[in-house]
Amino acid sequence: MAPRGAKRAAARAEASWAQAWIELAADDPEAVSALAVARSRLSEGRGLVSLRRARVFELGGVLPARAAIEDLLHRSTWFYNPHKERCAVRMNGREAVPAEAAEQVVLVVERGGERRAAAERWWLHETGQPVEVREAVAWRLRFEKNEDAPARAAELAVLSGRRHGLLCNPNAQDHAVAAASRVPLPWIVRAPERREGSGERTEDSS
Repeated sequence: MAPRGAKRAAARAEASWAQAWIELAADDPEAVSALAVARSRLSEGRGLVSLRRARVFELGGVLPARAAIEDLLHRSTWFYNPHKERCAVRMNGREAVPAEAAEQVVLVVERGGERRAAAERWWLHETGQPVEVREAVAWRLRFEKNEDAPARAAELAVLSGRRHGLLCNPNAQDHAVAAASRVPLPWIVRAPERREGSGERTEDSS
């Protein structure tokens, strides 16, 4: 039987995941503009009450404790600007994302462009531990109570002409949709591969 200390060391060395949700402290012009377009030009957006945007980083590897991750993110220019943005760290899938319970979340991933090599090199230099860093955009959508929120979010997600969809260009991006209470961790690494059709994956909301 392995000594108790050895077991603890092995547990600390296991790979894990963390998400960092980054959003502007002030109003986000891109989100304000997208909300105006959705409500004025798209039938599926008429019941949209609010639209918020966040950049999401996922870190995978042998990670330190939450406080150390928060400090590293705060010190590095590769993740966010603490003078203009705020950051919320999520360490497991049971922790809530910075979203309202009624919101739907649309994750948009640049196809083949989600890895952040410079951030990975910086992390390795600072900690001595290699990590994988991926970045995507998460749109948080809240609809009027009489709307079918999952269906409307899925319709708004994919751009398909001047009068349909808004958030994801299927020619260059992939996306996934989840209720705010069911956002997985990891999520970016699980984003759908390019395939025939919309390239969408909807997380089970049951």
